[in-house]
Amino acid sequence: MHDLTAITSDINIPATDEFQLAATVYKPAETQSLNKTVILNSATGVKRTFYAHFARFLAEEGFAVVTFDYRGIGDSRPVTLNKFQAFMHDWGEKDIAGVIDWVGENFPGSDILAVGHSVGGQVMGVAHNNDRISAMLLVASQSGYWRLWPWHQKLFILIFWYLFIPGLTIPLSYFPAKFFGLGEDLPLGVALEWASWGRDPKYIIGENNRVSKQNFQRFTAPILSYSVASDFFAPKKAADELMTYYVNAQTTRRHLTPASLQVSEIGHFDFFRKPFKDPLWRECAAWLKAKGDTR
Repeated sequence: MHDLTAITSDINIPATDEFQLAATVYKPAETQSLNKTVILNSATGVKRTFYAHFARFLAEEGFAVVTFDYRGIGDSRPVTLNKFQAFMHDWGEKDIAGVIDWVGENFPGSDILAVGHSVGGQVMGVAHNNDRISAMLLVASQSGYWRLWPWHQKLFILIFWYLFIPGLTIPLSYFPAKFFGLGEDLPLGVALEWASWGRDPKYIIGENNRVSKQNFQRFTAPILSYSVASDFFAPKKAADELMTYYVNAQTTRRHLTPASLQVSEIGHFDFFRKPFKDPLWRECAAWLKAKGDTR
């Protein structure tokens, strides 16, 4: 598929265990050499197509962009989730790591940059090769530990992790997120591991989680992390907490308010919608270009 400013192609990218991930590559239409490639890591249960407008914008700005569906999500989902083996740590350890390897092979010499939305900024930390990333921009990425929410929301999050997800996922063998308007349905292992992280004070790097802290420590690139004042799913305190896991990264936090953007509200997903092209998308592109040039 072509338009005046970008070329897109749908492909499969192998994860590190050879699981085939559905992906889309965006390239500028008039660029002879591509020296910056962005990997876009989705939020939980969100298909890569949600980020198409943002990815196309970055391509128009001169980046190559790779979006992909985690295993069990979107076009990387089998016909049925029943008995499908997948865990949330797989999304970082196998899926993101595989995409990083693929970009390195197919865009040799290109700086590899990352954009992570919500869980996409969390599971980057467990990819063994995340030290190949030159800079990472995060949107609404957070620790999911329930006590990090404001007092009037804590009970809802506690019930979500302790009762809601386990209570529905175990008998159904998957989490019916789509029924509740919470994105795509989640494989059993993904949902139950996610809930176990949410009950742990250290979330994704907790002692009982199958995650290597060493991989978080590998990441030394600059990080710009955005949070949003009216975002129920990623309050400021939870976004701040995630940055403490990237102990060796050069982190910068920016907390957005609706008033600062002259809108009535901006939620967990709105950052990637077209009305925020100016100024947020342009600010992102400028930051990625500048930081990619420093490594």
